[in-house]
Amino acid sequence: MNFFDKLNAAIAENNSLLFLGLDPNPEMMPYTRIEADIITQLRDWLQLLIAQTSHLVCAYKPTLGFYQALGVRGMELLQQTLQAIPAHIPIILDAKHSDLNTSTIFARTVFADWQVDAITLSPYPGQDCVAPFLVYPGKGVFVLCCTSNPGAIAVQQYPSAESPLYLQIVKEAKNWGTPEQLGLEVGTISTDVLSHIRAIAPERILLARSIWAEGGNLNQLLAAGLNANGNGLLIPVPQDILSSDNPSTQIQSLRQEINQTRERVTSEGSRCSVWLPDVCLLNQPPYLDLILQLYDIGCIAFGNFVQASGAIFPYYIDLRKIISNPQVFEQILSAYANILQNLSFDRIAGIPYGSLPTATGLALRLNYPMIYPRKEVKAHGSRRLIEGNFSAGETVVVVDDILISGKSAMEGAEKLKSAGLNVNDIVVFIDHEQGVKDKLKANGYCAHAVLTISDITETLYEAGRINQKQYQALAEG
Repeated sequence: MNFFDKLNAAIAENNSLLFLGLDPNPEMMPYTRIEADIITQLRDWLQLLIAQTSHLVCAYKPTLGFYQALGVRGMELLQQTLQAIPAHIPIILDAKHSDLNTSTIFARTVFADWQVDAITLSPYPGQDCVAPFLVYPGKGVFVLCCTSNPGAIAVQQYPSAESPLYLQIVKEAKNWGTPEQLGLEVGTISTDVLSHIRAIAPERILLARSIWAEGGNLNQLLAAGLNANGNGLLIPVPQDILSSDNPSTQIQSLRQEINQTRERVTSEGSRCSVWLPDVCLLNQPPYLDLILQLYDIGCIAFGNFVQASGAIFPYYIDLRKIISNPQVFEQILSAYANILQNLSFDRIAGIPYGSLPTATGLALRLNYPMIYPRKEVKAHGSRRLIEGNFSAGETVVVVDDILISGKSAMEGAEKLKSAGLNVNDIVVFIDHEQGVKDKLKANGYCAHAVLTISDITETLYEAGRINQKQYQALAEG
């Protein structure tokens, strides 16, 4: 069971989003015994906390620095603490590791030797520092993207409050690992900060910190940080509760308060927003609603963008967002299917990576088997160039997303042909009208497109979605 599955299982079993910090801080102990040494007292206290709370929390989070500060005996205490945690409760080691040179050996230590389930990492060394931890199957990482201490504001809000560094970290970290591998650590009492991060990373688990500082509002923070299912936010048990004589009673009350808010968020929220048309054109073009939806959900952006072909366009069309909007995705599959039903083929082949979700959806809808040519051949395993089962001599229709230079579609088709398959047709969603259809035809392929860039340009302009400058950028692109 991987970390996030284990975490979700613990959340469900204990009906709790609370995690508990297991930090050997003598100042936090409710009492001390003169006759016993401090390490022994810390061990007994931490193990008592585990025994009292294992049915109330979803994870434990020991902070490595506290144990290191106690020297050799502190590291021995860490091992004793880890061993006392029930096997079904995940362990998140709070290390904030940031040293690139020791990442590989440290990852082996914490995951292979100590058997913790996840670790917190600093973002500043970038993906190179995170990668050694992600090679361990089933383990997780949390990348620190924001802290609440006042001195961090000058760094985290740079260069401006509208485009702060901490949000750039969120955007970058999402590219380092999947939601099943990587979450985000967020220290804040600001609902704005939490809601901005949640908006950019709706699929990520957020490890909250410092939310109990003065000025924090639990219900507002929960509303900002929870996902539409009332999950996705791990909440720390307040430290002052750990110093009380009966922490389990207070944690149980806090869990109940949090769950009430979770229920409200779930009942009030919706998994997916429903788009409704707001214009009516006299001469309604085909796929009017679909084009408007693509714009409204942010699939079309303006600026200077380098395409995969190397060309610089004054706009960018990002179809990867459609998989998060079932309403749009369904319409796109229908549009592809209208073309495919008039073609003759035995299998559907998606071009990695952008069109694989679409090819999968079409295979399920049309009941055709799917294969795909690998973008790169693995250096291990079967080293197959084509994934999926097929027989030489079969005819394959290639499904791609956007036709700009035709390079990816043609390379994919050539790989399929090298395996003994026949490729006659290439179907794309958008043709940029750069003369690529003729190029493909000269190479023996017939290209089909659901939409052209002209269709999109004219529709958006007539509907008032784009201005004259944006219209020209699309038309001249």
